[in-house]
Amino acid sequence: MSGQAGWYPDPGGQRGMFRYWNGSAWSHELSPDPGAPPPGRGAPAGPPPAQRGAFPGQQQPGQPQPGQPMPGRAPTAYPVQRPRSGVLWWVLGGGLILVLIIAGAFILPGLFGFREQPGLPGGPEPDIPTPTSVCPPFPSEAPTQAPQPNDGRVHAGNMSYPTLGSPWSSPAPDNRVPFGRDTQYQSVTIEANYDGMSSWVASVLIAELAAGDGFFSPEQGSEIVVNCIVGSFYGDAEVTRDDQVNEARTVDGRDAWLVESQLSFDIPNLKTKGERLIVLIVKTTDTTSALYYASIPDTSPELLEPARQTMEQLRVD
Repeated sequence: MSGQAGWYPDPGGQRGMFRYWNGSAWSHELSPDPGAPPPGRGAPAGPPPAQRGAFPGQQQPGQPQPGQPMPGRAPTAYPVQRPRSGVLWWVLGGGLILVLIIAGAFILPGLFGFREQPGLPGGPEPDIPTPTSVCPPFPSEAPTQAPQPNDGRVHAGNMSYPTLGSPWSSPAPDNRVPFGRDTQYQSVTIEANYDGMSSWVASVLIAELAAGDGFFSPEQGSEIVVNCIVGSFYGDAEVTRDDQVNEARTVDGRDAWLVESQLSFDIPNLKTKGERLIVLIVKTTDTTSALYYASIPDTSPELLEPARQTMEQLRVD
């Protein structure tokens, strides 16, 4: 489980189009209307409700963190009454349609998220989804433990890495990865109970990505995941991103894309003021992708190299 069902901006990048997420996979159907009924249903679907949650790189599982991803609100359509008969009604009806067309040219761009571009009166900017509109809200139920082979490796889907030893925790399931499923992670507590409620941790994580079902490349997928993390998973703190690596890779002969970024922030009562983020998206098959993720706080630099070495030992089965 990886979020509430609903229409989200198309992960494949088709401008102005929405694709339906049913909680475990994307639909093949596209819609220009985020308020359209789910595929195969007749009743309109409302926007998914916002929920609170945290990513494993920020705190222990089960601890809520401020921040509410909020999908965009669908515009409401108003029916226009058809003229009954007569020339006068046709003239009035034609005038009404003309007025609606003119009004729509000014009103609809605002409803659908377009903004006026400076220096170009009336020219909308590209409809680029914000991180919080792309990322699904986190589920509230506890994650379920998938069976793991007893081979000394941590598995998610058909990708795995060698299990990390002490001081890393034993592998555990998680369900808060954007569009992720079959997720496993290991962590090291860095600042316990830093805010009286939760702990800040270093973590490595592996997951199968349902959003990779043929709808985006590894490069596009990496940007979606990084934007979700930077834009949604640090509460109200302002986070700056400085990419150190952003390039194509291969993993076990499969196409992949790596982003390694230095994040900076200032969170009350937290000693660390930044951390190194690693996001690697691997196209494991023609229809699926996988994620390797690591977040290493600046106050524990000795954990960064093990995270990188683990990434180099990824294997696609």
